[in-house]
Amino acid sequence: MNKVILMGRLARDPEVRYSQGATPLAVARFTLAVNRRFKREGEADADFIGCVAFGKQGEFVERFFKKGQMVSVVGRLQVRSWDDKDGSKRWSTDVVVEETYFAESKASFEGRSAAGGSDFSAPKQQKAPSQAEGFYPIDESIEDDDLPF
Repeated sequence: MNKVILMGRLARDPEVRYSQGATPLAVARFTLAVNRRFKREGEADADFIGCVAFGKQGEFVERFFKKGQMVSVVGRLQVRSWDDKDGSKRWSTDVVVEETYFAESKASFEGRSAAGGSDFSAPKQQKAPSQAEGFYPIDESIEDDDLPF
C-alpha cells in the first residue's frame, strides 16, 4: 500500500503549468512545511516535502492555495529517476496529491497573514469548548473494563 497523509503550511505559492495537447492538464507543484513531532538540537523544525497535483486537483490548488496556508493532502509517494545533461543519475521523490483539504479557517489564515505571520509552527491552542456547545468532560474514574466497547 502506498498512501501518504500530510498536514502543513505552504512554503510558497503553488507553481502551476499546463501540459501541451488537445486538452491541457493542470500540473500544480508546491512544497509543504510539515512540523516534526520531535526536534533534536541543531535540526530544523520542519521537513519541506514536494507535492504535485494534476488535473482538477491542480486547478483547485492553483485557485485556493496560498503561501503560509495550513492544508492537508492525501496521496501517494512517487520516486522518479533520470539522467541529467552530464550523464549523472538523478532522483526525485514527490507526493502525488489525490485529495486536498483546508486545515484552518479562511478567517484564521487571512488574519494571520495580514498580521505578517509567516512562521511554520503549529496553530495556537484554542480554548476548551464549553458544555453549552455540546461537549462534556470525560469521567476519568471509568475503568476500561467498564466500557461497553
